[in-house]
Amino acid sequence: MSSAMIQQIIAFVIYLGLMIYIGISFMSNNKSSEDFFLGGRNIGPWTTALSAEASDMSGWMLMGLPGLAYLGGMKEAFWTALGLLIGTYLNWLIVAKRLRKYSVVCNNSITIPQFLTNRFKDTKHIISIISAVFIIFFFVIYTASGFVACAKLLQSVFNLPYICGIILSMVIILLYTLLGGFSAVCTTDFIQGTLMFVAIIITGIVVSVKLGGPVEAIKQVNEFTANALNGQLGEEIKQSISANQNYGAMSIISALAWGLGYFGMPHILVRFMGIRSNKEIKVARRVAMIWVTIALLVAVFVGAIGTSYLLQDGIVLAGGASETVVIKSFMKTFPAFIAGIFLCAVLAAAMSTADSQLLVAASAFTEDFFQNISKKKLEAKKVVWISRAAVLVVALIAFFIALDNNASVMGLVSYAWAGFGATFGPLVLLALFWKKTTARGAIAGIIAGGIAVVLWHNLSGGIWNLYEIIPGFVFCLLAAIIVSLIKPNENAEIEDEWNKYQESLKVED
Repeated sequence: MSSAMIQQIIAFVIYLGLMIYIGISFMSNNKSSEDFFLGGRNIGPWTTALSAEASDMSGWMLMGLPGLAYLGGMKEAFWTALGLLIGTYLNWLIVAKRLRKYSVVCNNSITIPQFLTNRFKDTKHIISIISAVFIIFFFVIYTASGFVACAKLLQSVFNLPYICGIILSMVIILLYTLLGGFSAVCTTDFIQGTLMFVAIIITGIVVSVKLGGPVEAIKQVNEFTANALNGQLGEEIKQSISANQNYGAMSIISALAWGLGYFGMPHILVRFMGIRSNKEIKVARRVAMIWVTIALLVAVFVGAIGTSYLLQDGIVLAGGASETVVIKSFMKTFPAFIAGIFLCAVLAAAMSTADSQLLVAASAFTEDFFQNISKKKLEAKKVVWISRAAVLVVALIAFFIALDNNASVMGLVSYAWAGFGATFGPLVLLALFWKKTTARGAIAGIIAGGIAVVLWHNLSGGIWNLYEIIPGFVFCLLAAIIVSLIKPNENAEIEDEWNKYQESLKVED
């Protein structure tokens, strides 16, 4: 074993040990499901902001997105990043405050399905049960993407067998998530978000300087692209770059549509519900937007200039290997131990999303499915232990999906992102802005949006190449509105609660 590898292993051990320690330190704080899933609604603005963005960006920000920008894919990566920026800002601006207010008004809701159930007074809990099914389905896929990202990292750096990488990352994530719950996840996400930000910024600056500055770096990328299209780098690279050059209006619309996903992301929305007070949302929004704007733009830039930077060492990444462009850049640029710390940022990106997804999937099973099916009021401590069991089960299912070592991080994230955005996004907006939305409308919307995404995802060619979040979002919105208008609300309690919610928006707390 080389000295460089030993230094990188030491860096990983220190980092992973810190994550487990945080989980253990928060274990005693989880006395109820609200503590385990929302941290007692006592999370500060900085932790909320960085936790939300770290859990949002995941492994695809340091792997999937740079991988898109690599090999001439700058257009797709740019439009995708722009869509994400717009979606992030609008989510913080128009959803955060209203969701926290209404989730407190609605019988102290602690999950998105619970919020929708209470908002529409669904006494039969059909909304909770159907929502839980879709959440668990799509989060299993999303969690699998985190495991794939971790496994690719460990395989690329340490030549660790792919399956061993999945097992190791899953065990670490499970340990601190099972022990510490929401508070531990938010704290680790804060650290992970900071590390991700520092690593990608410093790398962008250093790589750019080594290539002669940003202008010269882009010039070299253009030369790389021209040589590849002339066939000088092989047929596979030529085909990849040619595909990236053919980027039309439908592709741009699909990329921008990523922004729609934010309105329905349970693992992001739950951060709004857990923040300490609405007064702190403005601070959190500013922190989040600075973080995400710089991080996304630099990630795209590093992925793009990585083509010419890595070529200096004769490295050309084809196919799924393009998602390791940032990893290879870290290893080429920095001394072994520093590279090890920065490589932990990639691990952090994947872990910070996987832990959040496991927690939300578990809450969906425990709070929205199990308790509604069993119709039993369980003791608080028993609920926490059932939740931990649910985390384990979801992780195991995701593990089997991740076993395909040809799986794309971006591909898995794209499918799950569309699922959540289309299934829940329109309903969250309607619940917060349209008084006339009904329980029947919500049920119709969830089913229409979820099914549309699954069917559209499995079709291809022509109009079917449009990103599935768009038709799913439209079908969900139309179904919810039409059904709500056909059978209007007759529950006076909904009207009273809506008025109470509107009054609460006028008061800062």
